[in-house]
Amino acid sequence: MALVTLQMIFQDAFPAYAQTHPLPAHVRRAARAVMQCRTAALGGHVQACPEGHMARIWYNSCRHRACPQCAYLQTERWLALQQARLLACDHYHVIFTLPHDLNPLWLANMSVMTTLLFQAVHDTLHTLLADPTYLGAQPGLIAALHTWSQTLVLHPHVHCLVTGGGRTPDGAWKAVHNGFLLPARVVMAVFRGKLLAAIRQAFARGALVLPEPMRPQQFINLLNRLGHPTKTRWNVRIMERYRHGAGVVTYLARSLRGGPIKNARLVAWDGDAVTFTYRARQEEADAEPASLQRMTLPVADFLHRWLLHVPVPQTRTVRCYGLYHATQTAALALCRAALGQPSVVVPVGLDWQTVCAQRGDAHPEQCPTCGQRRVCTGVIPRGGAPPRLPLEACAA
Repeated sequence: MALVTLQMIFQDAFPAYAQTHPLPAHVRRAARAVMQCRTAALGGHVQACPEGHMARIWYNSCRHRACPQCAYLQTERWLALQQARLLACDHYHVIFTLPHDLNPLWLANMSVMTTLLFQAVHDTLHTLLADPTYLGAQPGLIAALHTWSQTLVLHPHVHCLVTGGGRTPDGAWKAVHNGFLLPARVVMAVFRGKLLAAIRQAFARGALVLPEPMRPQQFINLLNRLGHPTKTRWNVRIMERYRHGAGVVTYLARSLRGGPIKNARLVAWDGDAVTFTYRARQEEADAEPASLQRMTLPVADFLHRWLLHVPVPQTRTVRCYGLYHATQTAALALCRAALGQPSVVVPVGLDWQTVCAQRGDAHPEQCPTCGQRRVCTGVIPRGGAPPRLPLEACAA
């Protein structure tokens, strides 16, 4: 069975879909990038063995952050930097979910709602952890926005990596009490209040557009209902304690780029429907939390779900706060010293050849016959036809 890729599905089905569905310009650009990635449309170059054993065509990548083919190197660079900065303390994984009642408002105001959601998450954790009742110190936070569920439906939520301690006003390091970060019900109530207040303020200053056919009074009634603790459940999950943050930051990195679904999850594509795998949550299905399921969708539905998650240009989907913010280098260094860690050593920027070596792969530019590095022998312009190679070639 042929390998199914997102690019294959888009190349086959998106042109017809785009003719019948109005789409924002940035969404069309993302789809075009996925379809053209590593094809002759973007140009490339030819590499050949100096001894004449073989030649190969390398096509350029699109480098769009929604493209699953272009995610690996940028993800590894970000991950290496964050792992170098992590404090040697307990960390907690906290998840804040936007109520689905606000999904229409999200779709109509993605940039503004993203900012409001991040700000509410930061303010909630900062306010509570600064309170001496809980910690009385400034923690380190890394927050990542996900807008999808495992089945690709719209599900905006923020994953947070939170240090199990922080820097007190007098500069000392203080760990959380008895391995306990915060009570979930308190976090939920504070988060609800801060996000609804931010939405009301944004609406009052004209920064929000109401989705059709919602009217202002309907919007106010919705916010009032969402603010009632017994009428709408606000989902905030505080996961178990981790002895280090490496696992969670790796999880955040995997969703940093590449869009809501990777090629490895695509099972079948027959021209009409797409089958992919997903992991069912226990409360969503009669299954174990990590059980692997399959879902088949008509291609139009699959494309619609994927396109919902193309980020608006200039949107930062991962943000650092507190001790992990870029402006807190001195405070982070003091906390590292208190925890017996050396100063942060910024890793050298990774290139794809180094990443391959770290994975134990053979050097991608090495001739399999003589072992020499292949050299560039020609450039393929964008949209240009690939040259005819005198030796057996493999298009990348």
